[in-house]
Amino acid sequence: MTNMVRNKNKDLEIRKREKEDIKTEVYALSQSISMSAHKARRVLDQIRGRSYQETLMILELMPYRACYPIFKLIYSAAANAKHNMGLNEEYLVIIKATVNEDTTVKKLKPRARGRSYPIKRPTCHITIVLKDISLYEESVVENSIRCFKKTGWIYKKKSTDIMCHNMYTSGGSMGQKINPLGFRLATTQGHHSLWFAQPKNYSKGLQEDQKIRECIKNYVQKNMRISSGVEGIARIEIQKRIDLIQIIIHMGFPKLLVEGKPRRIEELQMNVQKELNYVNRKLNITITRITKPYGHPNILAEFIAGQLRNRVSFRKAIKKAIELTEQADTKGIQVQIAGRIDGKEIARVEWIREGRVPLQTIRAKIDYCSYRVRTIYGVLGIKIWIFVDEE
Repeated sequence: MTNMVRNKNKDLEIRKREKEDIKTEVYALSQSISMSAHKARRVLDQIRGRSYQETLMILELMPYRACYPIFKLIYSAAANAKHNMGLNEEYLVIIKATVNEDTTVKKLKPRARGRSYPIKRPTCHITIVLKDISLYEESVVENSIRCFKKTGWIYKKKSTDIMCHNMYTSGGSMGQKINPLGFRLATTQGHHSLWFAQPKNYSKGLQEDQKIRECIKNYVQKNMRISSGVEGIARIEIQKRIDLIQIIIHMGFPKLLVEGKPRRIEELQMNVQKELNYVNRKLNITITRITKPYGHPNILAEFIAGQLRNRVSFRKAIKKAIELTEQADTKGIQVQIAGRIDGKEIARVEWIREGRVPLQTIRAKIDYCSYRVRTIYGVLGIKIWIFVDEE
C-alpha cells in the first residue's frame, strides 16, 4: 500500500509540473536541405534515443555527408536549450528525429550543339526534438527503459549513465563490404587497443594510439640493421591504465633491431615519451617474436611492397609471397593489387587466390591488412587476406 501511495504522489507531482508549463523539450527544424530523405534517414536511425554527447561523437565518426547538417541542427538545439531555457546538456536525450521529403529542384545542364539534360536535386526537412530528463526520476526512467530497449540501450537511475549496448540485437544494418577484422570481433579477433575513456576524451585516445604506432614504426624503419624495406612489425598492442601504458610489439625479425644494441628498447621508450610528453605516466615497451612471420599479412605486404619498389613484376612478387605463406602452414591466401601496375597508363585491379578464403564464415580466423606503396609510377594499394584456421 505504501508503494502504491508513493507512486500516486509521484504521478501527481509530474502532472503538476506539466500544468505549470515547465518546458523540458526543445524543437529544432531545418528546411530545404539539399539531400535526399533516404540518406538523412539512414543517419537519424543511428542517433534516435541516444544522449546528446554520445550523438555528437557518433556524428563526428560516421563517414556520411548527411552527418554535417544534422550535427549543426542538434548542436543549435542544445545551445538554445542551455542559454534560453537553462537546461543541462548532460541530461538531454533525442526523443524524436524525423525527416520529410520536400520539393525536387530541377535544373538543365547545357551541353554542346544546343543539347541539355535535366538535373534533379531532392531536398528534405529534418526535425529534431531534445528532452531534458533530469526532472523526472524513477517513474520516467522506467518508461524510458521500455522505450529505449528497442535500440539496445539499458539505463541506470539516470538515463545518461550507459551500462551496455547490444549491437547484435539492435537490428543494425550491415553493408556489402566490411573489414574482416571488425566483422569477427568477439569471435576470432580481439581489439589491438584496450582502454576506457569518457565520450568527450575518446577522440584524444585514438589520436594518441595513432601517434604511438607511427613513432614506433618510424624508429624501427630508421634503426633496422639491414635496410631491406621490411620492418617486420605484425601488430602493436596498447593497454592503458591510470599510471601505466603497456605496449607490446609483435615482430617477425626482432634480431635485426635489437642485435648488437640491447639498449634500443630504452631509446625507443625515450622517443615515445618525448613525442607524447608523458610526465605522470610510465611507459613499458616489450618485443615478442612471431614464430612464422610470413604467415601474417602486414609482413607479407611489406615484402611485396619492397619487390614492387625494385620494379619486380607484380605476378612474380605475388607468387613468391604465396610460396612463403605456404611454408607458414596457412589454409589459403588472397592478394590484390590496385593502381598503375607495371607503369601502365590505365589503372586496374589484379588479384590471385590460392587455397580457401571463406570471407562469409564468421568462425573462420582470417587475418587482413591494407598497405600503400609509393612507386615512381604512383601509389599502389595492396590488400591481403590469409585464412589461418577455422574454429
